[in-house]
Amino acid sequence: MASPLLVHGSCVALGGEGVLLRGPSGAGKSDLALRLIDGGGVLVADDYADLTVESGRIWAAPRASIAGILEVRGAGPLSFPYLARAPLALLIDLEPPAERLPETATETILGIALPRFAIAPFEASAPAKIRALLRAPPIT
Repeated sequence: MASPLLVHGSCVALGGEGVLLRGPSGAGKSDLALRLIDGGGVLVADDYADLTVESGRIWAAPRASIAGILEVRGAGPLSFPYLARAPLALLIDLEPPAERLPETATETILGIALPRFAIAPFEASAPAKIRALLRAPPIT
């Protein structure tokens, strides 16, 4: 088995499907992860995730040293139930408010294409947008 690809990002599973939140330090990854967890998601990884390929899918897993820990600004590191791994379904890049009607995008990681979207993480609707993208992919 190949070594995992280490990525800077947080991952939350929604209905068993992993959503990888990416952005620079302070972009809102942990904040958005907390809101997704508060809405019924399950933590997979915070800050760093290991990605591997199995059965034609990319799987995200936490780094062993920080498994089950979510860093919450103003409160510090907190312990949460977590999944040892989850298959990735979406890549979410945390960026300022995006275009109203963006082009559909994919990104290939470890040889597998995944849908990629840009979301403004601090908008109140950000968790709902991510859930909607999992349930109802955009019309092209």
